[in-house]
Amino acid sequence: MSTDNHQKINADHLRRDAFLYVRQSSLRQVFEDTESTKRQYALRERAVALGWPIERIRTIDSDLGISGAHAENRDGFQELVSEVALGHAGIVLGLEVSRLARNNADWHRLLELAALTRTLILDEDGVYDPGHFNDRLLLGLKGTMSEAELHVLKARLQGGIRNKARRGELEMPLPIGLSYDALGAVILDPDQQIQGAVRLLFDTYRQIGSATATVRRFHREGILFPRRVRRGIGKGDILWGRLDHCRVIQILHNPRYAGAFAYGRTHSVPTRDLKSTTQIKVERDQWQVLIQTAHPGYISWEEFERNEITLRGNIAGWSRDGRGRMPREGIGLLQGRVLCGRCGARMRVRYQTLGPALLPYYVCEEAAVRRADKACQSIRGREIDAAISALLLDTVAPAALEVALAVQEEIAGRIEAAEVLRRSQLERARYEAELARRRYLKVDPDNRLVADTLEADWNERLRRLDALQQEHDRQRKADQSLLSEEARARIRALAADFPRVWNDPRTASLERKRMLALLIEDVTLVKGEQIAIHVRFRGGQSTSLSVARPLPMARVRKTLPEVIHRLDQLLERCSDREAAAQINTLGFGNWKGEPFTAKRVCYLRRIYQLKSRFDRLRDRGFITAEEMAHELSLCLSQVHNLGREGILPRQRYGNEQRCLYAPLNGAVLVRGRGGRYRSRRPALIPAPMSTQEIV
Repeated sequence: MSTDNHQKINADHLRRDAFLYVRQSSLRQVFEDTESTKRQYALRERAVALGWPIERIRTIDSDLGISGAHAENRDGFQELVSEVALGHAGIVLGLEVSRLARNNADWHRLLELAALTRTLILDEDGVYDPGHFNDRLLLGLKGTMSEAELHVLKARLQGGIRNKARRGELEMPLPIGLSYDALGAVILDPDQQIQGAVRLLFDTYRQIGSATATVRRFHREGILFPRRVRRGIGKGDILWGRLDHCRVIQILHNPRYAGAFAYGRTHSVPTRDLKSTTQIKVERDQWQVLIQTAHPGYISWEEFERNEITLRGNIAGWSRDGRGRMPREGIGLLQGRVLCGRCGARMRVRYQTLGPALLPYYVCEEAAVRRADKACQSIRGREIDAAISALLLDTVAPAALEVALAVQEEIAGRIEAAEVLRRSQLERARYEAELARRRYLKVDPDNRLVADTLEADWNERLRRLDALQQEHDRQRKADQSLLSEEARARIRALAADFPRVWNDPRTASLERKRMLALLIEDVTLVKGEQIAIHVRFRGGQSTSLSVARPLPMARVRKTLPEVIHRLDQLLERCSDREAAAQINTLGFGNWKGEPFTAKRVCYLRRIYQLKSRFDRLRDRGFITAEEMAHELSLCLSQVHNLGREGILPRQRYGNEQRCLYAPLNGAVLVRGRGGRYRSRRPALIPAPMSTQEIV
C-alpha cells in the first residue's frame, strides 16, 4: 500500500498544501473522547511521511463540536471545499469519511471538485485519487456507509427513546410546578409558593374561563408567577415575575398538569430555505404516547379537556360546534350568540355613537364578506337586549338569592387564596433579606471589596422587602373592604331583588353576558314588519317573541310636530333666542334630549320653512330705521333715540339693535320745542289730528 501511495503522489501534489480536517460531532465528545481528537491530529505525521513539509500542512479544526449531517454552519468544511475548488489543496486528510461529511450530497460534491482539481484524499486506510474510477467507487461506498451509519445510530437512539416513552419512564423537562424526586418519579414541586401560584392559575381560569382575564387578575392583585431557567448561567433557578398571556396558554394546553404523560406533541419539519427546522403542533389523536394517569397533577383529565374546549371557544371566531365565543367587553348583550334568520350565518356586533350613548347593532356580514354583496340584515340591538333581559328576569328570578350567595362565597375564596400567595411572597422576601444580612455579617471587615458588594445586596433586598410589604398592606385593606359587613349586606339586599341586580349600573356588561351564556344557547333574529326573536335555551327548550321594529334614524332625529307648531306660534311675538328659552321652559328638547338654542331654532326654521320674526314683521308693514329716517327726514341716530323713548313704536326681532318700526299710516311727528318758561317733547300725532293747528 505504501508503494501505491507514493505512485499516486507526484510533484504537482507536493507543490500544493496539505489540509488536515479535524471534527467531533458534539462538545461532549470533544471533552470526553480526547483519543479520537489526538488520532486526527496525528495524521500530520502521515502527511510528513508522504513528502509534505510540516509548515505546508494546514489544520482546519473550527468545526469541533458540530455535527457533520449537513454542511450548514460548518465554516471549516466550507473553507476546505473552497480551497479544493481553487486548486490550492494537494491532499485532504481525514481520519475517516464520516469526519468530513455524513451526507452524500456534501460528500459527492467534495469528490467531484477533488477529481476536477486532481486533489488526493487520505484516510486511515490509505490514499485515494478521486480521478480514478476504482478509488472514486470505493470513496462513494464509504460515504454511503457513513450516511447509513448515521441513520442506524439515530434509529437506535430514537427506538430507545420511544420504548421508554411507551412505559412513561422517559425523563423530559417538566413544566413549572412539577419536579423529579430522588427516585426519578414525577411529583408536585415541594415549594408551597410555586404550588399555590399554579393552583391559583387553574382556579381562576375555572371560575372566569378566560386566559386574558386570568392574567388581569394576577396583575391587579400583584401576584407573581414563577419560571425556571432552562439553559445558560443559573440553569434550574426559579425566577419570579409578572404573568403573561402566552404562559397561561402554555400551561392550560400542557397535559402534564393533568397528571398525563404525552410524547410526540410536536414534530420537526424543515423550513422553506431547508437550512433549519421548526416545530409544529400535532393533533392529539396523532400523539405517539399518551398515558393519562402517569403521575400526580393539579387538575383532572376531565377538567383538562374542558379547558381545551373553552380555549377553542375563546379564539377570534366561532367554535366548530356552532357555539359563540366567550363574553368580552362591550354593551351588546348577545355578543357571540346571534344567528341570522335569513341565511343562517352568525351575526357580528357593531357599535355606533349616538350622542353620549353607545348603541349596539347586530349585523350579518356573511354575504358582504363571501360574495362582496350588501349586508343581509342589520338590527339595532337596544330593543333586542331589553326583550332578552326581560325574558331572563322572568326565568331566573326565583334562583337569584342562591346565585348571589354563591358569588359572595366565590369572592371570599379568591381573596383568601390571593392572601396566602402574597404572604408566601413576603415570607420569601424576608428570608432573602435575612440571608443577605448573614452573608454580610460573616465577611471580613477588612475585605472592603466583598463587604461593599454584600452590603449593597443587603440594602437591595431590604428595599424590595419594604416595597412588597407596602403593596401587601394596601391590597389587604382593599380586600377587607370587599369582605366587610357592609359589602355582604349590600350583596344580600341586591340578591333579594334580582331585577335590581341585573339592572344595577355597577354590574359589568361582561358579567351579564356570562350569566346569559349559562342559560341561552343562541338567539335567531329575523327583521320584517316586526323583529322576530327565537331563543334556544340550554337543554333544548325554546321560545319565540317579537318586538317592534326600531324607527329609522331619519325618524328618530325628526323633531316632534308639537314642537314645530309651538315654535311657529312663538315666532309671532318672539325672536329666535326668546323662542328657544320659551320652548325649554315648556320642557321640550331636541331628539338627543338637549335644550334648544337660538342656532338650533334657526336651523329648524330653515328646515321646516318657517318665517322668521323679521319676515313676519315686514309682512305686517314694519320698516327699518333707515326707511323711517328717510320718511321723517331725520338722521338715523334721532330715529333710534325716538324709538328708545317710546315715541316711535317698534318691535325687536333680535337683540337691542335689531328692531323694526311700525308704519306711520299718515301720522305726523311733531318736533319738540324748548323755552325758558315752557317746553314741549316730540310727539307722534295720528292722521285725523294732523290737520288741526297745534298751539
